[in-house]
Amino acid sequence: MSGFLPDYALADVRVSPNFGPRRDGLRPEIILIHYTGMETGSSAEAWLCDPVSEVSCHYLVHEDGSIVQMVREADRAWHAGRGSWLGRTDINSCSIGIEVANPGHAYGYPDFAARQVEALIALCRDIAERYSIRPERVLAHSDTAPGRKVDPGEKFPWATLAAAGIGHFVKPAPLRGGRFLSVGEHGEPVDALQSMLALYGYGVEITGAFDVTTEAVVAAFQRHFRPERVDGVADLSTIETLHGLLAALPPDVG
Repeated sequence: MSGFLPDYALADVRVSPNFGPRRDGLRPEIILIHYTGMETGSSAEAWLCDPVSEVSCHYLVHEDGSIVQMVREADRAWHAGRGSWLGRTDINSCSIGIEVANPGHAYGYPDFAARQVEALIALCRDIAERYSIRPERVLAHSDTAPGRKVDPGEKFPWATLAAAGIGHFVKPAPLRGGRFLSVGEHGEPVDALQSMLALYGYGVEITGAFDVTTEAVVAAFQRHFRPERVDGVADLSTIETLHGLLAALPPDVG
């Protein structure tokens, strides 16, 4: 493909060769947000367009708020890798992937710039309106790949996006003492926790055993919805925040 018209009017186009057709008739129902995890946005842009990398995204939002589209929204960008959400395992075929330029944890993990966040909000709003993507389907890469991915990380301003109508978010319950669940626990409370996480969308098996996989899912949940402490321990704050999110879902979800 030599070029295409951008799906988002404010985006510039730089074509990546790393894409294919969406499978099984799937269409975008998820907006999946990543950070680039490279030292500069320009180096990330080059890598996402390099056939050697075998990775891409639909959009890259640079530090200055400029936006580059690399793959048509009609096509399947290679951004999500192995993962799942609400039982779907081919996340690439049912999502729009947005990379936000940020060096990430390996390079000091700076705050996301205000103008970058503003540009991202406008882009997400446009995509969500065109595809009727529900707020609870605006996700972090770490949500769909717990334990394997941590981006866009605990500094990502989900509350700011939610205030602008992008994404599903409730005010996190405050940290405090009390009963908590962690690796090695067994029983009905763990079963209930796993059931709630699975109901929200996370790929966790309901076994009643708090294993390392459950710990990774709890950490992914915290990274998105209770970022003050990301430790994989299901304390009262984590569980109450999860309750709040489930209660705030539209009645036809689930």
